[in-house]
Amino acid sequence: MHRNTSVRLAIFVLAMAAVAGSVSAQTSRLNPDETANSSSASVTPPAHAVAADSDYIIGPDDVLVVNVWKEPELSRSVLVRPDGKITLPLLKDVEASGSTPSQLQNTIEKGLADFISKPVVTVILQEQKSHKFNILGNVQKPGSYLLNTPMTVLDAIALAGGFREWAKVNNIYILRESSSGTRTRMPFHYREVVKGSGQDLQLKVKDTIIVP
Repeated sequence: MHRNTSVRLAIFVLAMAAVAGSVSAQTSRLNPDETANSSSASVTPPAHAVAADSDYIIGPDDVLVVNVWKEPELSRSVLVRPDGKITLPLLKDVEASGSTPSQLQNTIEKGLADFISKPVVTVILQEQKSHKFNILGNVQKPGSYLLNTPMTVLDAIALAGGFREWAKVNNIYILRESSSGTRTRMPFHYREVVKGSGQDLQLKVKDTIIVP
């Protein structure tokens, strides 16, 4: 009886081992379609990424990452110079200021097409440093500040440390630059705003707040 039990157990173990080997062999084989997809993925250039900042207008002091697919020696992080240009291999100086990342991608691709076949370029905004506003006059910390998030005039006054003792809060105004380069003077009624009866103005890039 004991011997028969041992024989049955041995047969069972051998059978289970054979089944496991068969399953392993089947799972290790790739489906022909999957193999084809994997192969094609390695030779297909990546699609252009659509970033959340795709409508961002590039300006001086911004930091960009320029990636050229399969061309690591052409890919790099670049600073937009005060003249609005960036320097890239082969192309040298490229006008970046005033363009969106996607527009700059197209410009670089067109330029590189004279040197390499079907270039695929991605431009990523790494650091936003060109969108700024100014606050001048009788505030604790006058100067230029980044405008990377929505901000109002009251936010700007708080960021600048508040008013100095002799500030004329009833005479505050904003200088706003138009697309043509002209400036419009906009009064800001501080006392009415803090009482809730006036409107706190949303700041725009290049606004200058004057606190007499």
